[in-house]
This record gives sequence, structure tokens and C-alpha cells, in this order.
Amino acid sequence: MPVNFPLMLVIAVAVCGALTLLDRLYLAPRRRAAIANYHLAAGQSDPQVVQRLSREPVLVEYGKSFFPVLALVLVLRSFVVEPFQIPSGSMQPTLEVGDFILVDKFSYGLRLPVLDTKVLPVGEPARGDVMVFRYPSDPRINYIKRVVGLPGDRLVYTGDKRLLINGQPVAEQLVGDEPGSLGSARLYKERLGEIEHVIRKEMRRYRMEPSREWVVPAGHYFLIGDNRDNSNDSRYWDDPAIAPALQGMVPDDHIVGKAFAIWLSWPAPKLANLPTLARVGLIH
Repeated sequence: MPVNFPLMLVIAVAVCGALTLLDRLYLAPRRRAAIANYHLAAGQSDPQVVQRLSREPVLVEYGKSFFPVLALVLVLRSFVVEPFQIPSGSMQPTLEVGDFILVDKFSYGLRLPVLDTKVLPVGEPARGDVMVFRYPSDPRINYIKRVVGLPGDRLVYTGDKRLLINGQPVAEQLVGDEPGSLGSARLYKERLGEIEHVIRKEMRRYRMEPSREWVVPAGHYFLIGDNRDNSNDSRYWDDPAIAPALQGMVPDDHIVGKAFAIWLSWPAPKLANLPTLARVGLIH
């Protein structure tokens, strides 16, 4: 079962904050009063007794120590930037398995942690953005794909693997065969909005299939992986619990943020396979 890390972090900050507040308002004044009474009663103070009276409870001591660190992590992770690791090849060749990426939490508006309620609109997803979002059928799972359809768009994915947006084919240019694929896969340059990137198509799956069409409703987005034949994305989601008009759509309140950089790559975390900085750079 996926761990709800944001909820755990919020609970940890709340508990540590409550312990810090309890100590400041109640326990610390009691310790100071106990020390003052001891000085009055004893006349001559024993340093060991004073040290014992001033000692914080262990739970309070740990809570006060962890509170500023956890609070900082919560603020940075919720409102500034959040790290993720790529678990699959659905975004190849843009993102490889094992890439560690940074996700901008500010570009699409500030959202409350756990509740994901937008409290400060800043911007909206643009066509071509690489976006992290919560999977509509299981919001505990984070997905990463490229934004293809914006609210109001009419999308068509043809049987020969071409993408049309509002009746216009998306521009693409053959780059060549994927290295090492022996011609079984090809790379194409594709332009979505202002963003040019490379997508991957498998030639062994190049057979005509029925074209499919979608209309993106207000407040929703349509996302596809760059690895067009190996991506579980908006084209294939079919959840009977979701209304037919919303099948394959990502609602605005499921958005996590915009992926903007690779800061490390470690495809197989083993001693014989060390992390590499060769793929460090901005995500397009």
C-alpha cells in the first residue's frame, strides 16, 4: 500500500509543534518556578538538583528538536519543490528509469498539503509541460506524463500514431532509429506549444488501429507519455467509477507540480552501479 508521506509529515509537524507549544506555555514556566522555589528553600543550591529540575521531558526534547527541521521540510516540499524518482520508462527518451527529478510546486498555484486545495492561483499547466499528478483511479499513486490536452481541446489519436489537436496535426520530424533498437523503435521531434521534445514509437507495433477522440472538459487535462507505445496514460484509462466524459482526464485538484530538472540518475541502486550526473539538466 502506498505511503501517504504528506499526511505523515503534516502529522509529525503538528505533534512536534504541539509539544513545543506545550513546553513554552506550561512545562517551561513550571520548571522555572520549581527552580526558584528550590533556591528559596535550600539557600545554597546544588547544581545537580538544579540540572534535574530544569531537565525537559524526553518526548518534549525530541519534539522541540525535530519541529524546525520538519516544518522547513513541509514548507519546501508543499510550496516550493519536491523530489521524485522515475520508476518506469513511460517518458523515454525524455526521462529514464532511475532519474531523480525536481518538481516545481509553485508554477501551478500554491496548494494546501494533504487537502490539495489551491489557495493562491499562480499559473496553469501549458501544453507540452511535463507534469506530476495523482492517478485519478488511485490518488495515492503519483504519475508523470506530458500535458497534451488543455480544457476545451478536441484530441484525436489516429491509427497511424499521429496526434491531432483541434483538427491540426501536431508537428513531428523523424530523428532516426533509436540507438541499439535495430530499427524496431524510432525517435521523432515533436512540438507541443512552445516546447520541442523527443518522443519514441515502436515500429513492431506499427499497425493501423481505430482512431480515438476525446474532448477535454473544463478544469481537466489530458496527458500522454513520450514513450508512446509503452505508457499507461490518458488514452487508456477506463475506470467504471468515473463518468464517461471524464475518462482519461486529470482534474486540476490532482496536480502535484511541474517537473523541471534532473539532478541525479541511478538506474539500478547497487554498489556496482554508482549514481551518475551525466543526465543532469533541465527537462524539456
